[in-house]
Amino acid sequence: MKKIILLLAVFLCCSSIYSQKKKAAKNASSSNVIANAANLTAALTPDKDTYRFEVKTDKKETLFVKQIDVKGNEKSAATKNNNIPVGCKITPFTAKGTPLYCITWTENKVTEAAEKTEDRTQIHSEIWNAVTKKRLLENVQTTTKIKEILWLDKLKNASQTSEKMRREGLVFSLTNEGDVALTGKNQENKLVYNPATDNYDNVKSNLMPITKSKKK
Repeated sequence: MKKIILLLAVFLCCSSIYSQKKKAAKNASSSNVIANAANLTAALTPDKDTYRFEVKTDKKETLFVKQIDVKGNEKSAATKNNNIPVGCKITPFTAKGTPLYCITWTENKVTEAAEKTEDRTQIHSEIWNAVTKKRLLENVQTTTKIKEILWLDKLKNASQTSEKMRREGLVFSLTNEGDVALTGKNQENKLVYNPATDNYDNVKSNLMPITKSKKK
């Protein structure tokens, strides 16, 4: 009788430990998920000096994978953040009767040197067809804040700090109908989904005149 009770106690203890390990493993896996919607899930997994950013379907099929080196390869400058995706969002929508997904995220990288700092922020916007596993459109909008020390004499006795902003790329926006607008300071493009070719076609492109300020 004592042996039976002892065996039952050992069995219950092992079952409890297994359940806790299984639960912990599940929680660790789910903690890597940074966005999900409908049938897609985005996950960010650290691995030594890299991060693995990937988007999968509910059938565990991979749409895309991006490997990010967080150690950096700059020899003369220090870096922070190193383009680790944040603020990821998956938006399901329908265009011309076809279910599609808009995946957006932000990457930031700060490069610091002795006399110059560049703070670069990139907004990534991609449209995917999860059935065909095809990326239909990709857009990157970049904003860089530059702070630099400018010396006023050759001996570097006096200096001043210069701050400026550099903008690159077009602003992405998605309409309720599934159309895409890409706009910039002097450019505007309208793209519409074509279900026959499973592509986004450029149906309108305007180049706005550049206005120059008159010198007084």
